[in-house]
Amino acid sequence: MTTRSCPCGLPDPYDRCCGRFHPMGAASAPTAEALMRSRYCAFVKGDVAYLLRTWHPRTRPARLELDPGMRWTGLEILETTAGSAFHAAGTVTFRASFRGGSLHERSRFERVDGAWVYVDGEFLS
Repeated sequence: MTTRSCPCGLPDPYDRCCGRFHPMGAASAPTAEALMRSRYCAFVKGDVAYLLRTWHPRTRPARLELDPGMRWTGLEILETTAGSAFHAAGTVTFRASFRGGSLHERSRFERVDGAWVYVDGEFLS
């Protein structure tokens, strides 16, 4: 039996990598990059509840509808600044590929009550 690596690109299987953060009440991602990876996986899996739960209350939309036809095909982390256990904020620059194109973004993350959350992002060319 072959175990596929996590959609985020790390070699561990999804349930031991990003999937362990997705259930309500599960452990929080320990870094901004880990949260970025787990949010990418939530987009892949269509887990709207996790995406909303890990969005900063200040910028979180009231609801989120994902395109059911979107097929995410890969994540490449290009740069991280701060975002560790010792920081209150950080950024992750990434390229997320999908069938037919890619999204290049620098995302901002902050801690709220000790947990990393997505604040917003700037699209890059």
